[in-house]
Amino acid sequence: MSDESSVPEELLRPYDHHSHERDLYQQWEETGCFSPDGSGDPYTIVMPPPNANGLLHAGHAFFVTLEDIMTRYARMRGKRTLWVPGADHAGFETQVVYEKHLSREGRSRFDLSRNDLYREILTFTEENRKHMEQQLRLLGASCDWSSARFTLDEDIREQVYRTFYQLNDDGLLYRDLRSVHWCPKHQTGFSDLELVHETRKDPFYYFQYGPFVIGTVRPETKFADKYIVVHPDDDRYAQYEHGQTFEVPWIEGTVTATLIKDEAGDPERGSGVMTITPWHAAIDWEIARRHNLSYEQIIDERGKLLPIAGEFAGRNAVEARSDIVAKLKEQGLLVRIDESYEHTVPTCYKCGRDIEPQLKKQWFVNMQPLAAPAIDAITNGDVSFVTERYRRIALHWLKQVQDWNISRQIAWGIPIPALVCNTCGHGVVSDEEGGTCPECSGVMEKDQDTFDTWFSSAQWPFLVLGYPDDPMYKERYPIDMMETGQDILFFWVIRMIVLGLYRTGKVPFRDVYLHGLVSDSKGVKMSKSKGNVVDPIDIANEYGTDALRMAYVVGIAPGENMPFSVDKVRGYKKFANKLWNMGRFVCGESEKVGDGQLAETDQAALTAWKDCLRDVTDDMECHRYHLAGEKLYHYTWHTFADTVIEESKAVFSDGSSDEQASRATLLLNVYAESLAALHPFMPFVTEALWKHIPEGSWKSSPLLIKQQWPSL
Repeated sequence: MSDESSVPEELLRPYDHHSHERDLYQQWEETGCFSPDGSGDPYTIVMPPPNANGLLHAGHAFFVTLEDIMTRYARMRGKRTLWVPGADHAGFETQVVYEKHLSREGRSRFDLSRNDLYREILTFTEENRKHMEQQLRLLGASCDWSSARFTLDEDIREQVYRTFYQLNDDGLLYRDLRSVHWCPKHQTGFSDLELVHETRKDPFYYFQYGPFVIGTVRPETKFADKYIVVHPDDDRYAQYEHGQTFEVPWIEGTVTATLIKDEAGDPERGSGVMTITPWHAAIDWEIARRHNLSYEQIIDERGKLLPIAGEFAGRNAVEARSDIVAKLKEQGLLVRIDESYEHTVPTCYKCGRDIEPQLKKQWFVNMQPLAAPAIDAITNGDVSFVTERYRRIALHWLKQVQDWNISRQIAWGIPIPALVCNTCGHGVVSDEEGGTCPECSGVMEKDQDTFDTWFSSAQWPFLVLGYPDDPMYKERYPIDMMETGQDILFFWVIRMIVLGLYRTGKVPFRDVYLHGLVSDSKGVKMSKSKGNVVDPIDIANEYGTDALRMAYVVGIAPGENMPFSVDKVRGYKKFANKLWNMGRFVCGESEKVGDGQLAETDQAALTAWKDCLRDVTDDMECHRYHLAGEKLYHYTWHTFADTVIEESKAVFSDGSSDEQASRATLLLNVYAESLAALHPFMPFVTEALWKHIPEGSWKSSPLLIKQQWPSL
C-alpha cells in the first residue's frame, strides 16, 4: 500500500464529481483554454446549432460528447483548435413550441399580430439560448464562446439575403404555382424531407364514372373531377379518343368529363382509369399542367370542404368521407370496396396530421444545376464521409434531387425579401415595401412568408466564419469536420455542401461524421409520449458528466443508434472512481521516482502501454472513437490497475530501492499518459487528477486541457 502521508489530502477522500466539474469548467473558460491559440495548423469544427426553443435532450448530449472529443484531441495534438458554438432560430419548430406555450396561457397566435408574435418568440429564444449554453458547459463542451453565433444575427441574415439575390440573378430561383405539402393544423407548407410517411390499410373505393370504373382512397376530393386519365397504350380503352367527352352522373349532378391519354395512367392499378384532382394531388397537378387543364380547390387550408361540395360544405373532409360514399351508393355509383388496401400516407412530422396537398405560389430553388458540383465533390473525395454507406446515400439523393420549396407560411424566421401581388400572386425579389404588379397591375405588397429554416442553416459553416471578408473565414474555411446526426443528412449536410459550393466555390467541410439516434435501452426511439425520454443533465448530475460521456461513445460506431442505458453510465462512474483510487496509489509512491532508468520488466510494461497508445492514436486519427475509448478503458482498468498496480504492491513492500524507483517511474509515466489519453473522453476527472501529478517529462502543462498528446 502507498504511504498515505505522501498522498495529497484531496485524494484521500472519495471522488465527488460535484466538487470539481463546475469549478474546472470555469477555470478553463476564464484562462482562455478554449481560444484557438498556438502556432500549429488550424483545426475548425462548427457545432450543429441546437434549436433555441427548449432544453438540451439526449441527442444533443451525443453530439456534444463526440465533438468535444474531436476538439480536445486536436487541441492536444498542437492544433489551433476552434469549435464554434451556436443556436438555430428553428423557424417552424420553434413557432410550434411557442404556440403550445401560448395555449397553456389561454392565448393563441391568432390573438397576436405577426410583429408581436415575432417579438415574443424572440424573447423566448433568447432566454432558451442562455439555458442551453449553460447546459453545454455542464456537458464539458470546450467551444470558443467568444465566437458564438445565432442564425438571426444581423450579418448572417444579410448573407442569407445575398444568397437569395444571387440565386435569383443566376436564374436558379423561381416563384410558381405548385402542389405543396400542406399541414391543415400548422397552416404551412413543407418540403419533401419534412414528411413522415405512414403505411396504412384503408378502404379503396371503386365508383362508376360514366362508362368507366375509377378507384380512389379519397372520395372527399372528387367533387370537381372532370378529367378521365388512361394510359395511351392501354388496349382496354383504345376505342376512346383523347379529348372525347362524356356526360357523367356524379356526386352533385351530371358533369361533362373529358378523356385524357397520358403515360401517368397506370394500367396495372385497379381498372387502369383514374379521374384527377389537380388541386389536391401532385401527380394530378402535373398531368393538368401538361395538358393545360383547369382545376379547382375542393378542401380549404384547414381541411374543410368548400362550397363546391354542396351539402357537405364546411365539414372536415376526412370526417365527411363515409357520408360522401353513402350518397354515391344511394345514387347507384358505388361498385365495390376493397377493405384491405395498403398505401403510404404523408403526414406532418410534428403533429402527425395527414398532409393535404394544396396549390400555392411559393419560392423554389432549382436544385439540379446546384447538385452537379456537389456530386463531383463527393465523388472526388473533396468531402469525405467517415461511413461509406452515407456517402452512397448522399450521392443517390443528389442524383434524383427535387426542387426545394423554401417558402414557409409562418411569422417566426427570416422574412423573404420579395413583393407579392395580392391579386394574381406574382412575386418579385425586392427589398422595397410595395409597388404595382407587372403582370396584372395589382398591388404588390411585402411577402408574408419566411425562409425555410434549413435555407439559412445550410449556409452555416461559411456564415459563422465571417464570409467573405473576415480573416477567420479566409484561414479556416473549409472547416475540418462536420459532425451531426444521420437523420439530417438530407435536411442539412447535403444542402450545406450544395450552398457552400454555390456561394464560396469551395466545399464547406472536409470530413463528415454522422452519429445515430438515441433510443432507450430496448432500442425504442425516445419520445415524451412514450415516457422514455432521458434528461442528460439529470443523469450527468447524478453520475458525473464523464460517466455519461463514456456511455455515449464506447461501443457506438459511427452511424449506429445509441441505446441509452443508465446501467452503462453507472458502470463508467465506477471507472471514474477507479481512476481516482489509482491516483491515490500512484501519487502516494511518486516520491520514489528515480532517474528514468527502468528495469527490464518495467520497460516491457511501458512498451505494452505504448503499443496500446499507438493503437488508440490510430483510432483517434481515423475517427474510431468508440474503439479508442474502449481500449483505454480496458487497458487502464484491467492491465494497469488489475495487473501493474497490483504487482507493484509487492515491489514497494519487498523490492530494492532501485526496483522501487523504476516501478514508481513506470507508474507515474503510464498513469500520466493514460490520463492525457482519456482526457478527451473524461475531461473532468482527468483534469482534477492532473494537478496532483508531480512535475516530470510526462507533464508539460499545469492544465491537462493544454497538455500535449502523449508521445508514441
